[in-house]
Amino acid sequence: MTTSDITPVILCGGSGTRLWPVSRKSFPKQFIDLIGEGSLFQQSSKRLSGKGFAAPLVVTNSDFRFIATQQLHDAGITPGAVLIEPQARNTAPALLAAAVLMAQSNPAALMLAAPSDHYITQADAFCDSIRRGVPAATEGQIVTFGIKPDRPETGYGYLELGDGTANGALPLKRFVEKPQLAEAERMLADGGYLWNAGIFMYTAQTLIDAFAEHAPDMLAHVKAAVDKAVPDLGFLRLDPEEWTKCEDISVDFAIMEKVSNLSVVAHEGDWSDLGGWNAVHQHADRDADGVALQGGAHAVECKDTLLRSESGAVQLVGLGLDNIVAVAMQDAVLVADRRRTSTLGDVVKQMRAASVFQADNFPKDHRPWGFFETLILSESFQVKRIVVNPGAALSLQSHKHRSEHWIVVVGTAKVTVGETKDSLNVQMVHENESVYIPLGAIHRMENPGDTPMELIEVQTGDYLGEDDIIRYEDVYARGQGAKG
Repeated sequence: MTTSDITPVILCGGSGTRLWPVSRKSFPKQFIDLIGEGSLFQQSSKRLSGKGFAAPLVVTNSDFRFIATQQLHDAGITPGAVLIEPQARNTAPALLAAAVLMAQSNPAALMLAAPSDHYITQADAFCDSIRRGVPAATEGQIVTFGIKPDRPETGYGYLELGDGTANGALPLKRFVEKPQLAEAERMLADGGYLWNAGIFMYTAQTLIDAFAEHAPDMLAHVKAAVDKAVPDLGFLRLDPEEWTKCEDISVDFAIMEKVSNLSVVAHEGDWSDLGGWNAVHQHADRDADGVALQGGAHAVECKDTLLRSESGAVQLVGLGLDNIVAVAMQDAVLVADRRRTSTLGDVVKQMRAASVFQADNFPKDHRPWGFFETLILSESFQVKRIVVNPGAALSLQSHKHRSEHWIVVVGTAKVTVGETKDSLNVQMVHENESVYIPLGAIHRMENPGDTPMELIEVQTGDYLGEDDIIRYEDVYARGQGAKG
């Protein structure tokens, strides 16, 4: 058997906080150009594509569905299916839904479950490790992939290996939770332990059988959610009523720590889950003093430091810094001792509790038609830069609380506006021209050109929230609300 039978299952619905302020709930780390070429999601998709792999099956949520498909398109990859989770329920139901869907056409199909935010530089060596696990997975084993440790790492879980080998894989004795430093040092010296990478290979039926034995209630709800799923454009929306009945649990706790047919393949190449700024510093290009610079950043007499600027308008300068992470964005700045960055998630929780907008949201908001970014925001007016992709169109909509003034600065906008749907007028607005959208008017903007169109929008009103949208028509089949 060859790896041509393997269908990658790429999970990209999660939202992390350990790389704040670059990674936030509205646009998490897997979609960011963090290190290497392209986003981590694109790197993962390319690594598991081409000869030896079927089209990927992607599992994400409604907010990220267009981001995921656009990034796949930009990477030259066509997904086999894109499942939309009604709400985040962790990895167990997500992977099971993919297996149930695949089993409808081929219960014996090999599937590789892979997070979308791992950083692996040696793609060929990683694919070789996957191939070594094919015989065991074909014969009904669940194969997990462990990383040979090169240091006593306390941020990863571990896999304790058993004795012997079968079909190129090793038996797994037990999972080990993230250890204290002394225990990590002991396991490194012992040599019989691997880091748990959270990557699994199995046939669709093998995973379903494991859930049937150890989590039958979840299997029933997931099967029903798949059976009642509704096609939506190029996506498949899982049934929300059945999905909410699923336990919020990882596949490790739900299944992997209970099954007896689990084997391990050791991967000795470069790997990181980029779980924090220390990991980014470790894998970034560093000078002789251990200094890594990204974007518009400059270092003077610094040591073991990461400086990163995300905004072309912000130049970040570090002077005499030692063991520091400094990340500057348009709306937020992080300055931290590298030894303390593992607690960054707790800091974000504190900001959420204080209703700090930057805890979860960016000034740039990605939409299926392009993006907008807030330039100025006050109580009674807001200024935005809006970029519309070629051939794309916003929904036909109106607002109850604000009027808008559009000034086209790049390209040409096709603008529809009127008091009612029966009184709509269409006009072309060119560069250096503007149009006014009165309060309550029904309107839409489109980009009829073949290059991105940009405009400046000035909003005025007593409420400027993104949920002040009434949609009448939408080519992206979104519902009501901020993003639909």
